Amino acid sequence: MPGIHDSSLKDSRAGRIVIAYSGGLDTSVAVPWLAERYGAEIVAVTMDLGQGAELEEVRDRALASGAIRAHVLDVREEFARDFVLRALKADALYEDQYPLATALARPLIAQKLIEIAEIEQATAVAHGCSGKGNDQVRLEVTARALNSGIRIIAPAREWGMTRADEIEYARQRNVPVPATVESPYSTDFNLWGRAVDCGALEDPWHEPPEDIYTLTKSPRECPDEPAYVEVSFERGVPTAINGVAMPMLDLIASLGTIAGANGVGRIDLIENRLVGIKSREVYEAPAAVVLHAAHEELQRLVTTADLDRLCRDISQKYADLVYNGLWFTPTREAMDAFVDKVQERVTGVIRLKLFKGDCRIVGRKSPFGLYDQSLATHDAGDMFDHAATAGFIKIWGLPVESTAKKAPKKRKSLVVSR
Repeated sequence: MPGIHDSSLKDSRAGRIVIAYSGGLDTSVAVPWLAERYGAEIVAVTMDLGQGAELEEVRDRALASGAIRAHVLDVREEFARDFVLRALKADALYEDQYPLATALARPLIAQKLIEIAEIEQATAVAHGCSGKGNDQVRLEVTARALNSGIRIIAPAREWGMTRADEIEYARQRNVPVPATVESPYSTDFNLWGRAVDCGALEDPWHEPPEDIYTLTKSPRECPDEPAYVEVSFERGVPTAINGVAMPMLDLIASLGTIAGANGVGRIDLIENRLVGIKSREVYEAPAAVVLHAAHEELQRLVTTADLDRLCRDISQKYADLVYNGLWFTPTREAMDAFVDKVQERVTGVIRLKLFKGDCRIVGRKSPFGLYDQSLATHDAGDMFDHAATAGFIKIWGLPVESTAKKAPKKRKSLVVSR
């Protein structure tokens, strides 16, 4: 197989290549493969997005794989502030379920990749994505948006190796990889959530095995009493849990622990990928599920009916834009301006009940809330003008009444008795 044995098939020299390095099988194999194929120096870039991995170990693995340098960047605060928070304010859930944890990380990864490439005076950047997934689109579209002249290389699309081939390739070159043929799942993890696919999950009829979950408890193992959490927002930004103020990173981590312990945050989705295929994806996003539910409810409380419906439309378009890799576009910037205007009123507290996998809104309050009990109540203190409704109904229904009067007469069918 050319991918393993033929190192003489060198492409045009690339000088220096900067690769987005996760430390997994694909990128670990990609380092020597790129060096051999392109006769290039390889610089690895690893980003801490809150995945909880020991990144110094990842740096050592990159250097052991043949990289001349290995950068490790802590981008957690930037990721939470500039990407996660924007999507949360927009209530962006892809196909009404997926909080976009992986999709939101890709434009930031590509942005940093281009920045390091410019510092390193590299002529190309590389990634470990396959030809079937969405991430290749997100990374490459973003890279070209930020540097239209950069060369982009995708080894996994070129080499034609199976997973077993990659492991053998690494073994022949003494490249340390944290994978075996028996590890069937592909995972991606950051502070906003975790994605799992491949293996047994490729059969959409079968229930996901319990051992794929790491952030959420099985409902049967959850406490028998519900947990109540109160999430405070200021202008759309979550600021406190149960009255305790904390930075965004700490808030996500704390809320994720509480929600996960109560089984909240599991998503099993048949997803429409950008490349035109349907895939079965399983996500764990305990903090994201709770925060999205809370923010959406609070925003609904403080917006008029027509604005709320417009926000729903924008939410869907925003989620599609993120999923499809179009972050660095004027469209996203324009939608952010709309979203930020709406957030001026999104201040208040939402109370949620978490119980054995269920997340339910049980209370809401805001100084800008448009709910007026004196208008809504059916008890004493009702201030609604009931007498005004007769005229309202007459005017509202006038087009229907007028149309009905002018409707063409229907012909009666002739019934022949036998």
